[in-house]
Amino acid sequence: MAETRKSRPVSWIKAALNEFEKFPEGARTICLAALTIAAEGGKADIAKPMRGIGSGVFEIALPFKGDAFRVVYAVQLAEELWVVHAFQKKSTKGIKTPQREVDLIKDRLKRLKEMLK
Repeated sequence: MAETRKSRPVSWIKAALNEFEKFPEGARTICLAALTIAAEGGKADIAKPMRGIGSGVFEIALPFKGDAFRVVYAVQLAEELWVVHAFQKKSTKGIKTPQREVDLIKDRLKRLKEMLK
């Protein structure tokens, strides 16, 4: 008998959802598929742990038609998978996430943890 995976709900910080909705449709579709894999307990090939933020925080890194899109989510908060940030990466300095984006992610995670207490 096949085992069915229990999928966790995906919740969004409103600002992250607003930014995500500005992504091109194809980029949104790919990112949503990666989030679905995460909600089912897996990890998509385009997702990687986000260093320096804490455990359980992952970044979907998607190159798409010459642009770079990022979706950051946390898997260890409450029962849901939380999307805390989405942005189009504009930096020309390699693959490193810009510090202002890292600071925003840390701030949103801190506020989210306080809200979920």
